[in-house]
Amino acid sequence: MASNAVQSVKKLGVFERKGLFDKGVGALLPEAYKKFYKEWKLTEPTAVHYIPEVGKWKRDDLTGEAVPIQNIPLPLLYPKEHNRQLWGGEAVIQGFQLRDKHRRRVPHFWFPVLKRSVVYSEVLNKFFSVIVTDRTIQLINANYGFDHYILKTPACDLKSLLALGLKRKILKELEAGCPSYKDDPVIQSQLAEKYNKYLEAYTSDEIDWYGFSFTEACNRIKKQMEEGQQKIAFKHMYRAELIDKLRAAKLEEAMGQSLKSNESGLDPTWLRKMIPFSKKKET
Repeated sequence: MASNAVQSVKKLGVFERKGLFDKGVGALLPEAYKKFYKEWKLTEPTAVHYIPEVGKWKRDDLTGEAVPIQNIPLPLLYPKEHNRQLWGGEAVIQGFQLRDKHRRRVPHFWFPVLKRSVVYSEVLNKFFSVIVTDRTIQLINANYGFDHYILKTPACDLKSLLALGLKRKILKELEAGCPSYKDDPVIQSQLAEKYNKYLEAYTSDEIDWYGFSFTEACNRIKKQMEEGQQKIAFKHMYRAELIDKLRAAKLEEAMGQSLKSNESGLDPTWLRKMIPFSKKKET
């Protein structure tokens, strides 16, 4: 009986914790952004600092005992500076180091080697001076160019907002037909043939919302709502002005017709019929 009661309560959603997209401004965000956020934050990234083992069991080399395989990700840290750089999936590793066998291990952090380099986007036709790691350069070379690396890599591996923003710009440029090369249609067609295959995975709305942080997306939807309310307010204002003009035109027409009726000897009560709100009494 108790289990049935718990199940019925769960169906009512009492024990369900509301997520980012279930409350506040987050509930107003479109499905296009939710898809990007799932790819960015809820998808397991490629293992960089360890080699995952395949399978569920392995045999110990010394004892011959079968033990379960446990691919436990390392504790990684991403400082805020990471969002302005390209680390290629690397991070700050948090762990412990045994410096002396006669003493306790001490906390230690392993930092990636950072260097400033210049990368070139063929689609945007621009050079970028940015902080990178050796792995970033290796991935760019392995993918035969910066654009291929950015477009092929999922959001969970690009990680930083700089890389995600560049990916959005490149996708928008491809969607617009590479206007940076408008003076050279030959190069435009070559780039379209080379990179347009990446557009198949996204709709226009998904490209428009790609690469924003949750805070940026909420601010963007707020701005759109404010602009929409402003448009509605203008519509009401224009409608009120039109109604006032129509009323004034009708009154002028009624006044003109009343003067004509007086000149022709018609009953002046006709004007009061056209203006029902008149409080003047007949004498």
